[in-house]
Amino acid sequence: MREEIEERLRRTAVDLLVELDGTWSTEDREQFLSLVLDRLKRTGHLSRQSRPRSQYVALMLLCMRSPLTPNNVPDGLSCLAAVIDLLDPACPECLRMYRLADEWTAVRLLPPGVTDSWEVVQDALQAIRLTIEERRLLVERATSSLSSVLPRHSTTAWSDFLHVAARHRAPAPEPPWMTYLRAASPRTDPEHQQRLEAILEREAPAAGGLPPCPPPQNAPAAAPATNDREQEGSVHEDAGLTPGGGTPAIWGSVPLRNPNFTGRDSLLAVLHERLRKNNAAAVLPSALHGMGGVGKSTLAVEYIYRHLRDYDVVWWIPAERTTEITLSLASLAPQLGIDTGGEATATVARVLEELRRGKPYGRWLLVFDNADNPESVRHYFPSGGPGDVLVTSRNPQWAGVAPPLEVDVFRREESVALLRGRGPEITNDEADRLAQALGDLPLAIVQAAAWRAETGMPADEYLRLLDEKRVELLSLAAPLDYQQPVIAAWNVSLDHLESENPAALRLLQLCAFCAPEAIPRDLFVSHPGGSITPELDAVLRDPIHLGQAIRAIGRFSLARWDFPTRSLQIHRLIQVALISRMTESEQQTMRQGVHLLLSTNDPNDPHNASDWPRYGELYPHVIVSGAVRSTDPYVRKLVINQVIYLLRWGNIEAALQLARSAYESWRSGGGENAPATLEVSKWLGAALASMGRHAESAAVNARVLDAYRRTVGEDHEDTLDAWGNVAIDLRAKGKFAAALELSESVHQRYLRLLGPDDPETLRAAHNLGVSLRLSGEFARARELDTDTLRNKTTTFGQDHVLTLVTWLGLILDIQELDGYQTALTHLRELTGQAARLLGRDNPLSLAAHRHLAVTLRHAGRYEEALAVAERTRAGVIRRYGESGPESVASTLTLAMALREAGKVPAAHDLGAWIHRQYADIYGPVHPHTLSAEMNLALTHRLLGDAEAARAVHERTLADFSRVLGARHPSSVACAINLASDLHALGEYSAAETLDGGTLAVSTDVLGPNHPSTLACGVNLTLDLRAQGHREEAERLLAATMERLTRVLGAEHPLVHRVQARKHRVDCGIDPMPL
Repeated sequence: MREEIEERLRRTAVDLLVELDGTWSTEDREQFLSLVLDRLKRTGHLSRQSRPRSQYVALMLLCMRSPLTPNNVPDGLSCLAAVIDLLDPACPECLRMYRLADEWTAVRLLPPGVTDSWEVVQDALQAIRLTIEERRLLVERATSSLSSVLPRHSTTAWSDFLHVAARHRAPAPEPPWMTYLRAASPRTDPEHQQRLEAILEREAPAAGGLPPCPPPQNAPAAAPATNDREQEGSVHEDAGLTPGGGTPAIWGSVPLRNPNFTGRDSLLAVLHERLRKNNAAAVLPSALHGMGGVGKSTLAVEYIYRHLRDYDVVWWIPAERTTEITLSLASLAPQLGIDTGGEATATVARVLEELRRGKPYGRWLLVFDNADNPESVRHYFPSGGPGDVLVTSRNPQWAGVAPPLEVDVFRREESVALLRGRGPEITNDEADRLAQALGDLPLAIVQAAAWRAETGMPADEYLRLLDEKRVELLSLAAPLDYQQPVIAAWNVSLDHLESENPAALRLLQLCAFCAPEAIPRDLFVSHPGGSITPELDAVLRDPIHLGQAIRAIGRFSLARWDFPTRSLQIHRLIQVALISRMTESEQQTMRQGVHLLLSTNDPNDPHNASDWPRYGELYPHVIVSGAVRSTDPYVRKLVINQVIYLLRWGNIEAALQLARSAYESWRSGGGENAPATLEVSKWLGAALASMGRHAESAAVNARVLDAYRRTVGEDHEDTLDAWGNVAIDLRAKGKFAAALELSESVHQRYLRLLGPDDPETLRAAHNLGVSLRLSGEFARARELDTDTLRNKTTTFGQDHVLTLVTWLGLILDIQELDGYQTALTHLRELTGQAARLLGRDNPLSLAAHRHLAVTLRHAGRYEEALAVAERTRAGVIRRYGESGPESVASTLTLAMALREAGKVPAAHDLGAWIHRQYADIYGPVHPHTLSAEMNLALTHRLLGDAEAARAVHERTLADFSRVLGARHPSSVACAINLASDLHALGEYSAAETLDGGTLAVSTDVLGPNHPSTLACGVNLTLDLRAQGHREEAERLLAATMERLTRVLGAEHPLVHRVQARKHRVDCGIDPMPL
């Protein structure tokens, strides 16, 4: 019996891989096989087979010969599941492979008496209906674990049993699988209960004798499965960073430990207890002070180092801005085995999901440092999971999100202990007076202690200097009780730095206008073309002098050099101190210097995904330095490039904010018609359009066009660019014919002005292709797009974003003209390439996957189409929310897939929502809105209400004819559906008349082999048959069936349904991109 089960599992696994292979490119398959062999510790390649199935049979034989690991998991099938999970966590085949792995292992481990009764056990457990909580309790009872987590691939009592049998073993008297069956037996029906009890009685004598599973040869001994957190006796334990001492496997950006950390024992104990109970804690300062410098971050760092053995993953996240959070979490992705790309923001969703699932690491700690906006930051928390979240913030409102732990200034004895522990001899009285003067603020105490250790200055002299410098703080705008002594303490260090190394002070002054953390050293290496100050120019030109300046800054603890990231980190209050010491002229000089350095580091190609990481590094400094207020043309170009990068990256909201801020600043400083103002206005319009705010976008674009026409003339390339944006606005208004006419004019004028290969001409050609498709002129669109793609590939390269966008347009042309199979082949290649280059959740990748779902549906692969549509919609909504244009389009694709899959009620409900959303975005008679309404009408008829469908189709056909013309493909599709409504209502003659006229139009417009033409021909045969014209109907059907079979393939489900001579063909509309 065991051999039969194993053979069944082997065949099932091969079938599953073959099914999954249908969604892969050749490169995907090679990557999959390579990863599996690597995890199996096998070198080389599988021999190439003529068919994928043959290769997967060979792979399965290799996997199923693999030995069991110490925790009883077979290397083979579990490796397959893990690799599939790594490549696509949302893939349903991944869960099925995990279940097969459990069953395979259980069959190999359980006694023959159980496997001989395999079907009995399966039937008995599948008859049980349990809630998730009841299932969890059964697993806990069987495994003696109080914290069992049901794996996501286990969904029934049967799969729970397999998981227990495969993963858990225990000494006598009873193994976990037997305990599980004994507990589950009373919950099934009496007949199955009797059979289970017979198996348990028969196996009971042998159960206690099961030997432990031996580890494979040369395997290291497994570490005891203990929880340091539960066994720890004191929070004072110093875990250290000793090799093999239980340190985290993943360690990201955690600051160095303060070797002079003092006190805070009670706070650390409370923090530890709250994290154990709640899995999230917010470390807050006292609301009385509401400022930085009280030691929140230092406390968090100390907690991490004292509890290293508690975690597999520790990740430190700068959380002042959501963009920095996104970049930090995205950089965690490769550490977790997640494929990354250019779209870092969307990658975060996959990182958070893997953390929630505890895959591949179960114990993690995320620290969100300086997170002052709870509403923005809390969305980056994993929604549960086996880890902890720690927040440091100045905002007491975190109390509404996580249990707050207020961090006040040092107790006086802690201040005294730290001051006496460092530097030259100091009495208790001197330390007490110094602590009093510094307000016991931890950051100030540490700074003063570091200064005294560096200089040997007596406490009385330090106190005298502190009193003298305090006068300078009276001019600060926001005096706080503890801010004055802090800045006074820093002023002492800054004076000495200025006297010892003036260039280092100038470098630090530059940093005062950057974001406070992670200032990349590369920012100072690329010397700007202009001069900042003589001292700075010398430092920036000489890497040796730059290194000396950085060391001098660090010696006075004014900033910290972070070696792993090669960046300089400066506290925000030191920035305040620095700025307060500068004259207005000096401040202006340093701010301009930062802007000059930023613009020098501009890659100047924001459309290129390979440059996106650099733009991500520069972004926080562009914002904090106030680059939008610069009048330098190169700095303004950097700001515009940042807007473009954010749009291409997919962070539309940030792009809109930056574009609007730049527009307001440049308009007030240089006027509405200044070149930079007009340039950023164009991208402001693009951001508004991307968010579905088309009326605002059109107003911006119209204003820009008018300004260009008045300032540079009709034939200037800026004016042509503005006309192109107006054409996009016309498409958004549903005026496709006017948009086409304007797009053709713009393209022709670019050809005359710049030639066919100029990037601007290529952009105009792409936009003309979009207008042609929307107008139904697919043949012209294909001819143009073919040329445009060839020229873009030559100009930009085949992997450039702009090239991929045109490739997608050409695929849509091919789908309408050459059939679905050819388009499907291209789309599989494009989706794979976009995912590898840009990431699976990049806007272009998501759009390509949405069209892949459409094409799969047309090709008759309904289940796969539904799965792709569901995954794509989930990714789009994670990125844009539910109501944006892309989200609504992906929901429409899902609704169409649901309808074809037979889930008509769900399709109807989604269709109603889609129609409302499109009406809100585009208006009630926009072609996209009409398409959504027409698709909804189809579900009316399928649910039995043909009269309602007829009313909607009559109205939409009239609107389509008025807006697009009676010969537009959308009008043709709507007429075909209306004829089906008439047929369903018994009005066969009227249906025949409409179908006959529509068939002639469709043949003329789309061609005799277009799917819409063939659908109309099939429906006309049913009209004829219903009126008794059988011979005519059969002749027409035979001619139509020959073409339909040739176009769709003999195995297409629609072909089989039409052959039954009872099925009418509906025509849904998938709106083309605008």
